[in-house]
Amino acid sequence: FLSVTEDLVRRRAEHNNCEIFSLEEISLHQQEIEKLEHLDKWCRDLKILYLQNNLIPKIENVGKLKKLEYLNVALNNIERIENLEGCEELKKLDLTANFIGELSSIASLKCNIHLKELFLVGNPCTEFDGYRQFVVATLHQLKYLDSKEIERSERIKALQNYPELKWKIREQERAYLLKRAREKQEAQRRMQERKDKKQKQMDSKLGFDSPDSPQEKPNQAEEDGEQERCRTAENDEEERRFWEEPTPYTPESRLETHRYIEEKRRAEENRRESKKREKPPWTLVTAEGKVLNVNVPKLHFSLKDDEENNQIILDLAVYRHLDTSLLDVDVQPTYIRVLVKGKPFQLVLPEEVKPDSSSAKRSQTTGHLVVTMPKLKEIILAKQKVSSSIKHSDCNTQQKTTRRSGQVEKLEVDPSKYSFPDVTKIIQEKERTGQGPIKLQPQKATEVKK
Repeated sequence: FLSVTEDLVRRRAEHNNCEIFSLEEISLHQQEIEKLEHLDKWCRDLKILYLQNNLIPKIENVGKLKKLEYLNVALNNIERIENLEGCEELKKLDLTANFIGELSSIASLKCNIHLKELFLVGNPCTEFDGYRQFVVATLHQLKYLDSKEIERSERIKALQNYPELKWKIREQERAYLLKRAREKQEAQRRMQERKDKKQKQMDSKLGFDSPDSPQEKPNQAEEDGEQERCRTAENDEEERRFWEEPTPYTPESRLETHRYIEEKRRAEENRRESKKREKPPWTLVTAEGKVLNVNVPKLHFSLKDDEENNQIILDLAVYRHLDTSLLDVDVQPTYIRVLVKGKPFQLVLPEEVKPDSSSAKRSQTTGHLVVTMPKLKEIILAKQKVSSSIKHSDCNTQQKTTRRSGQVEKLEVDPSKYSFPDVTKIIQEKERTGQGPIKLQPQKATEVKK
């Protein structure tokens, strides 16, 4: 069975910063709780407690909640009112649509002197002859019963007929409790029948699935498909019978319905999980060794060839709030593979890269994964050096002429690293200005003369 857990209480206490000790209000409705416990130890300051639409069969473990003012346990499997004497501040109690047939159990609420509102509508006891008069006469502190105000004249009249009412209610209670005993027996019988039927199905399935010899089942796939179809038809028929079979509305039938729905849900989940496991693995590399481009996570990406720095940059648009521990990057010389939550993204690179020198980073703003991969082939780029004495216009003209002629641009070498003497500096500067037959730099000589 499902009970109240600390994790559940903390999750439902978000409005109190997940602190449960100082909690004053909590809503635990529709949580499939089958046992009410722990709240009287963890949340002593509770004033409002919502527990409607669960499967709670008994009011218990709330007696120490001294400050509790409003308790809502509507739409549960409660059969009698009890264990609320300790809730000294209780002002409102909602027991709508439960299975309370023991109406005399309301006498336990006499201790709750502050109780003003009580809801019992939808319970079997409301069908008893004299129900309202009995409650009004028993609980003098009540102001409202089932949303209807209790008039002073109504209370006086109920008190006058109280002995007769009490006897009448006791007789109807006795008849109801006998009926409930029969219903419990019938529910146990039905449950046992269902268990036996299920066991037979399991035995027949095991007997059908165990092959006597491998030669008897040549077409295994066909037989498996036929078996699956038969099983689906059987399940559909069983479900139709379950919902169409008339049953009394009792705590047992309500619990049985819930368990049946839960069982079906789990079976469906298991079936989906097994289908997921049966999925063939993604083909990333073919049998011939060809690497494929794969984008299973369906992420946007861009691949940039950074020629200036001789590297390739991959920008993968990973989800911003995805934890980095869920990413696995693998750079190979010819391709890159990124696993995003186990789903592969793979891209073949245009050139070979150096995996050992590659780096991967996450953007703090966008969350994108940026992988920088240096190229394997190193390229020496030309370094253009323009002399300061040459005019800008002349430089442009020279560049245009070079482009037209299609000549290869030669690399410049650092003069300080020469390993041989510089022949241009053998003759002194003053000797160049002389009127000899050889003129090395006639333009410069003219400038010096001027």
